[in-house]
Amino acid sequence: MTEIPYIIAPNPADPRLTRPITGIDHEGREQEIRVVEERPLTIFLNSQEIVTAMTIGDYPEYLAVGYLRNQGMLAPGEVPEAVEFDEELETVVVRTARATNYEEKLKKKTRTSGCAVGTVFGDVMEGLEGLKLPAAEVRTSDLYALAHVINTTPSLYLEAGAIHGTVLCEGARPLVYMEDVGRHNAVDKIAGWMAMEGVSPEGKMLYTTGRLTSEMVIKTALMGLPALASRSGFTAWGVEIARQVGLTLIGRMRGRRFICLSGAERLVRDADPATVGDEPRHLRRKAASE
Repeated sequence: MTEIPYIIAPNPADPRLTRPITGIDHEGREQEIRVVEERPLTIFLNSQEIVTAMTIGDYPEYLAVGYLRNQGMLAPGEVPEAVEFDEELETVVVRTARATNYEEKLKKKTRTSGCAVGTVFGDVMEGLEGLKLPAAEVRTSDLYALAHVINTTPSLYLEAGAIHGTVLCEGARPLVYMEDVGRHNAVDKIAGWMAMEGVSPEGKMLYTTGRLTSEMVIKTALMGLPALASRSGFTAWGVEIARQVGLTLIGRMRGRRFICLSGAERLVRDADPATVGDEPRHLRRKAASE
């Protein structure tokens, strides 16, 4: 395990998250590799079935609460009365003090570009109206430090691929590192952790290994986080929404290079890029395949 003082760190050695599978390589030799697991998790809000997500299976309670929070089905600051996970039935039931009925909302699903098929609902943009993200500084020295630490942390992303990571950060310290087959699941786990643990978004940002899509931008903004960074690229709608809500959006973070397409006024350039080393070779190879 990593010695970095994460609150939650990846555990690539967890046997539940991968499976050994034998195949034949390019030279015709038999080779065994570990492949990421993918299993269904059905989320209920009180007595209503909301969605079935494909996930690696860790932190199901955080995933369920974060998903409901980011879809506007849990109000800001609302804490569930109970969160019940049944491993055998592969279900999580989130129970609230108030009665809920989202039958009409469920009719307006939009499939997104997220791996494993992300879903948002047609009225999700309403949650962004009048949204005011907290003031913050994003120091380039922190960006470089975070990229180095996160990219060298033992993870399923480095061990097996076919997965995305999302990290909640504060300054130069990564706090919670979640992984899943879909980047939307990874960010929902962090949203659920923040909601259930009562963690404020002030002074924090998200780092992701995946693309900066509209869904990622919307969820980051709904979580109240003022900045989102990635080693990957952007979608035009993701940039448009980030500019609309005033989210700092930083992408293509590789080595000393990055580009900010929204919220550059938060950047504090306190590090000389010339002093930053190149990205490790194995990460450059992964970047080429993303």
